[in-house]
Amino acid sequence: MAALDLFGRRWTLRIIWELGDEPLGFRLLQRRCDDMSSSVLQQRLAELQEARLAAVLSDGSYTLTPLGHDAREALRPLIEWSLRWAAEVSDPSPSPEKTGDGRPDR
Repeated sequence: MAALDLFGRRWTLRIIWELGDEPLGFRLLQRRCDDMSSSVLQQRLAELQEARLAAVLSDGSYTLTPLGHDAREALRPLIEWSLRWAAEVSDPSPSPEKTGDGRPDR
């Protein structure tokens, strides 16, 4: 349950996403996260480090640990779903309304 609490905090998933491909310095990571406040970024990075999902390299940049990369991989189905969802909601022709059982309303 603690992992869900961590992932549910604002910006946590975005930070994991941004660190997935390469280590990033604090300022670059902040810019990639839509210039989030430095205090929130600092707090989230500390939480990710405490959870052993992120680490600080000798040059001061942040990276995902092997456990952090595992977490990112575990989130991949959610990322893929979110891309399909974004395409669906941006489509100007909405799909038929659904009832609670998944069938179109009549």
